[in-house]
Amino acid sequence: MKRASLLLVDDDKHILESMAGWLREQGYVVDTANSRASAIAALEKKAYDIALCDIQLDDGDGFEILGWARKNRPETSITLLTGYGTVETAVEAIRAGAFDLLTKPLIDEELTLSLERALNQRHVIEENNNLKQQLDLRFGLENIVGRDPQMRKIFDVVESVADTKASILITGESGTGKSLLARAVHRRSARRDKPFVEVACGALPETLLESELFGHVAGAFTGATQDKIGKFKQADSGTIFLDEIGTATPSLQVKLLRVLQEFEFEQVGGSKTFRVDSRVILATNEKLEDLVAQGKFRQDLYYRVNVINIELPPLRERLADIPTLATHFLERVCKDSGRKVHGFTDDAITALRGYRWPGNVRELQNVIERAVLLGKHEQVRSEDLPPAILAPGHVDFAAAAAAHNLKAAMASPERQIIMKTLEENNWNRNATADALGINRTTLYKKMKKLGLEVASRR
Repeated sequence: MKRASLLLVDDDKHILESMAGWLREQGYVVDTANSRASAIAALEKKAYDIALCDIQLDDGDGFEILGWARKNRPETSITLLTGYGTVETAVEAIRAGAFDLLTKPLIDEELTLSLERALNQRHVIEENNNLKQQLDLRFGLENIVGRDPQMRKIFDVVESVADTKASILITGESGTGKSLLARAVHRRSARRDKPFVEVACGALPETLLESELFGHVAGAFTGATQDKIGKFKQADSGTIFLDEIGTATPSLQVKLLRVLQEFEFEQVGGSKTFRVDSRVILATNEKLEDLVAQGKFRQDLYYRVNVINIELPPLRERLADIPTLATHFLERVCKDSGRKVHGFTDDAITALRGYRWPGNVRELQNVIERAVLLGKHEQVRSEDLPPAILAPGHVDFAAAAAAHNLKAAMASPERQIIMKTLEENNWNRNATADALGINRTTLYKKMKKLGLEVASRR
């Protein structure tokens, strides 16, 4: 509370000086103004924690100052002062956005309590703003690392649809970042300050999942001792993210279809119909069209959820992003753990790019965290990586170094990486160069050096 800044506004010089002196004795930094015009001028120059404004002024009133501050200095709490306090005036003040209304002559304890409450509220608002900033840093679209052309297209789609209400289906292998992308969509939308509710559909049996999504009333089933609010209700006005939607049972699919079409549902065991305004994002690592063909997923539900389809590519198709992602995770682990590790050796990067990453981005994150925490060098080396990264099919860098054959050790995995990327891009050199993060001329030179030109012609 000490050293908080106050603006005191009153056209009575005696009250202004005596009250300002008392507040300074309490430890506040106090500026004064004796009119509406001088008060607004002071607020234009400085952001005060609190402004104490008399309602009756020679050139206007405190409500005008309040209205100006609400638009231009919303971070400043405005407390109005009046010599004629009534219930109607208090209601008008609060509706206009005042933090408090105090009646003159002021009582020291009452004023102190009001100031403390205003500063506590300001502290809570600041904490909430800091939390929102941290959420943006962690879950914003900017936090999803990707220079690969496929990822750039995904970013463009997110920018286009984030602020709509259209359902989004995110597909991709496990570990590709579906949950992170769903949160990024939410943070990019007008619902960003509303709830984001995530449900792992595959982690719960059907009976519990239905209760989890829609809630239940007391006595609906054994153990239901009281009413429970479901996730759809919790996500009202916000976003609900249904992960592993392909595991939903046929009966649950029927209820999901109704919610997606009408945004209405009943609790388990209840008859009251609830209506919600929730943005729905779904994700699956299965091919829903195959499940539809097999009769395991309703066709009408598939068409309903597949309004906007965002497919996240596996990490093995994003070779250019591996060094960038690895560096991103390295910096995050170092920040959290206090370790000082500065980048990767060339052989470590080569090993990371030569691995197939069945666990995708999540596996890469775990590998980098392990390497930083267990490594003993200023850089991450190949020997700091798990054995699986250097398994057969990868170069034994330690053995190559012992044989003093560094050039051969580096050339072999480089050839494997370029060959694999060429094959994945149907030997399209432009696409391959983009995927590898190098220019086309460099790729041509490497292909010639590594004897891949002949393979290209074949």
